[in-house]
Amino acid sequence: MEWMREIDGYCERLDPSYWAEPINAVTNVCFLIAAFIMWRRVRGQGLPLAMVLVALLAAIGVGSYLFHTHAQVWAAMADVVPILLFILVYFYGVNRDFLGLSLWPALGLTALFLPYAALTVPLFQLVPGLGGSAAYAPVPLLILIFAFFLRARMPDTARGMALGAAILIVSITLRSLDVPLCEALPMGTHLLWHILNAIMLGWMIDVYRRHMRRHANSTPVATRM
Repeated sequence: MEWMREIDGYCERLDPSYWAEPINAVTNVCFLIAAFIMWRRVRGQGLPLAMVLVALLAAIGVGSYLFHTHAQVWAAMADVVPILLFILVYFYGVNRDFLGLSLWPALGLTALFLPYAALTVPLFQLVPGLGGSAAYAPVPLLILIFAFFLRARMPDTARGMALGAAILIVSITLRSLDVPLCEALPMGTHLLWHILNAIMLGWMIDVYRRHMRRHANSTPVATRM
């Protein structure tokens, strides 16, 4: 792999310099702000998985900043790996703490996200205008599937997940419009992807936190990793 190969995939970037995407770079502070807010909310509550999610949320901000400044293959990996880890850890928490699965079934069902994404991403790539954002489209779909199955037993949690999915759908739509709207909006729309994603990821951590507080007396696995 050409780790130092330059990547130019966003409207704001016009040259390979470090500050070619100042808005895309600076808006990553939203992830750090969201992580700080959620750290204050989950600390001391005996929720180690939530603390892992908070750390990954901060890592997403750092990785995305590196990508929108260096814009090379290695920086792209620093961008996407924390996102993938957040997704996997969150769905593990859903499987374990929402569905009540034990360790290995929860891990096994979480691992199925990878073949699920491999099967659904090509289908989303057929959607006109979605482009590279198709890689993220399986996530809100899966959140909505979980919300549907949880709606009777855990309506508050299901509504929270559905709202998170809705925010992510809007965010993905704005991400896909970055290049098509480039001539009319030179700064692009990718900054809105950052802002909405920071809100959405923080919200999803809070959905998990509130679920665990509501079910603390009936969910003995609440403090297990």
